[in-house]
Amino acid sequence: MNRIYLDNAATTALRPEVIEEITNSMKNTIGNPSSVHKFGREAKSAIELARKNIAKHFKVTAAEIYFTSGGSEANNLVLWNAVANLDVKRIITSKIEHHAVLHKILDLKRTFNFELVFIDLDEHGSVDYHQLELLLKESIDKTLVSLMYVNNEIGNILDIKTVGSLCHQYKALFHSDTVQGVGHFIIDLQQTPIDFITASAHKFNGPKGVGFLYAKKGFALKPLLIGGEQEKGLRAGTENVHSIVGMDKALSIALLQLETEKTYITALKTYFINELTKIPGIAFNGLSDDLSKSSYTILNVRFPIETDLFVFNLDLKGVAVSGGSACQSGAQKGSHVLGAILPENERNKASVRFSFSYQNTKEEITTVIKLLKSMLLL
Repeated sequence: MNRIYLDNAATTALRPEVIEEITNSMKNTIGNPSSVHKFGREAKSAIELARKNIAKHFKVTAAEIYFTSGGSEANNLVLWNAVANLDVKRIITSKIEHHAVLHKILDLKRTFNFELVFIDLDEHGSVDYHQLELLLKESIDKTLVSLMYVNNEIGNILDIKTVGSLCHQYKALFHSDTVQGVGHFIIDLQQTPIDFITASAHKFNGPKGVGFLYAKKGFALKPLLIGGEQEKGLRAGTENVHSIVGMDKALSIALLQLETEKTYITALKTYFINELTKIPGIAFNGLSDDLSKSSYTILNVRFPIETDLFVFNLDLKGVAVSGGSACQSGAQKGSHVLGAILPENERNKASVRFSFSYQNTKEEITTVIKLLKSMLLL
């Protein structure tokens, strides 16, 4: 059985060039970056070169890039610092953020005294920008706006320029979880006023367990991990040298190939949408079927059946995807994103997130369409 991988929003396969880069680093760079001898200096040099390269992609300085274990840690660092260190008294966010943001904010709310505001969303999961401006305009409390750039489940794209401009105008801080956007879209931080962005390498064909935080110069951030002076004192622990080097390579290739791969993947998604719309009862969640307002890598589909086993059955037939209904039985609680935006009578229907990469083919999409029709008894 030929397996088809359509779960690239969960994680992506390493590019061969990235594997080669990591392998060479593992063979040749053996020192601890904190050591003062030549082996240590070589490791430190490799890290700092990667930092400079990554910073250039976003038009920021190397001093504003901090390496982490991934997007979740980077999000936690920002949010904890906001209320514990940066005197933030109000956080504006949404109910469809990634749990690395949503759960952390709720956890902080139990300890720190700040106001938590969930911004209104329409039936497609889009942010109400007018309400955001009113919220920012009416308050004198120091505010952090935390809204993700690309929603990891429904693919909706946030207008980060509009949000950034509003935050700048009303002197609010702006944090964006850009994990699903980095490597897939150009983010120019000179043109777009964002104070903090987060990224994870395994979302753009890099290694797992490594990512970075961009924090605009001027914030005296404090560490969550104590015990060393790595990452300019922000993160204790010996740096993951080989993965950092691999992340640098993966991001460089992703951005170099971005337009070519975006065109190719968009064509796959368009074909998939066109074929799915021929199936009676099919609907799309969020704005995932709108090519101008959603990521070209994500399509969230709602099928006209009620079952908790749709994703499992696809896996048995060789197709790897993510998803599930908003309300599920058993241990799984279902999607908090779909639960927040779908009407009650649609929440039990099987929803599946298909997410694409440059490695997928039109033949694979055709195979999946045929399989879906057979599962729906069409």
